[in-house]
Amino acid sequence: MSGHVLPWSNPARVAALEAALAQRILVIDGAMGTMIQTWQLGEADYRGQRFAEGCDATHRHAHGAGCAHDLKGNNDLLLLTRPDIIASVHTAYLDAGADLIETNTFNATSISQADYRLEHLVRELNREGARLARECCDAVEAKTPEQPRFVIGVLGPTSRTASISPDVNDPGFRNTHFDELRATYAEAAEGLIEGGADTLMVETIFDTLNAKAALYAIEEVFDARGSRLPVMISGTITDRSGRTLSGQTAEAFHASLAHARPLSIGLNCALGAKDLREHVETLSRVAGCAVSTHPNAGLPNAFGGYDETPDEMAATLKEFAEAGLLNLVGGCCGTTPAHIAAIAEAVRGIAPRALPSRGLACAA
Repeated sequence: MSGHVLPWSNPARVAALEAALAQRILVIDGAMGTMIQTWQLGEADYRGQRFAEGCDATHRHAHGAGCAHDLKGNNDLLLLTRPDIIASVHTAYLDAGADLIETNTFNATSISQADYRLEHLVRELNREGARLARECCDAVEAKTPEQPRFVIGVLGPTSRTASISPDVNDPGFRNTHFDELRATYAEAAEGLIEGGADTLMVETIFDTLNAKAALYAIEEVFDARGSRLPVMISGTITDRSGRTLSGQTAEAFHASLAHARPLSIGLNCALGAKDLREHVETLSRVAGCAVSTHPNAGLPNAFGGYDETPDEMAATLKEFAEAGLLNLVGGCCGTTPAHIAAIAEAVRGIAPRALPSRGLACAA
């Protein structure tokens, strides 16, 4: 990797983001999966015309016939088969007051798409995810140019962990490794950049080694391209132990990844806002860059749903903001445009957490 600081790929967009962060607490959108579930989609929706016969022509040419496996549940694939649904979700969050929209690419890596035998689509999925989000942001921003909207290119954690064995009888076994993760993240990052993402976010990190592979891959991509985007990092505290799945506290998580010079570091998913408070407070104390959080709408109930109302969640996150803990805030599992609208209203007019004097230099 290069030993010099690379220029921003789009200095004007970075300057606009830096200015917005200095002025107010920025709002990230809410859950994509929660909204997709409301459509009650069937197998035909996921397949569309392109995959009606099982796989697209590219895959049939490479692997032959006999690939009529189920595609239902592959929400990333809807970027190609039902982009109208994904665009409607993005627009609903933008209309609710979101400043930043996350691409629908949480599982758009070769490791995760292997479950559907669609690894060959990874770059296209990421490119289309960023392009569609950019299109939605541009349309809304044209109506309200005083409020710029930004696209977060999402890199999810994959369905595997490099630090922990999936076999309790064989603690030394791993079903992935650093270089495999590095390659799959590089491919996804390339697609997101090509599609027009303003930032890249490595999110819902439960294994810091996975995140290190992602950040290493991103830097390699930047070096190859000769320019860079701001990078955001968001981990997940998996339960009330206050640790990630790979065993780190919020402070240790930050110490392990601060070398990446992120635009922001934060926490999302797994827990509701109330249970994340002390861990976000820790990050706010130690982080040399912006701090974000986009928690679930409370803890899941017995049926796997989320019961925290928009007003309840907004009231809790308003306390975070008033305590000076936040630069960016949004929602994860169980949240809807109603949650984001309530959160946006709750933090409106509250000063953002003071950034270090170097501002975004930690991401330069």
